[in-house]
Amino acid sequence: MAIEIRLDHMLLERKMTLTELAERVGITVANLSILKTGKAKAVRLSTLDAVCRELQCQPGDIIVRVDEASRS
Repeated sequence: MAIEIRLDHMLLERKMTLTELAERVGITVANLSILKTGKAKAVRLSTLDAVCRELQCQPGDIIVRVDEASRS
């Protein structure tokens, strides 16, 4: 898939743990972990909004489209 989730990068930049983000957003660590590892099939806009609000970022900082040719 050409969509890449960069939640781990944002967490590192913000010096925040996945557990801390989960508590702030009100989402289970397990569900955020699924998103972080790129295994999520869909993301609710309300979830994306809450994550961006807490990380003080834009959706494009977390979800990016990567050209398949550049991944090789």
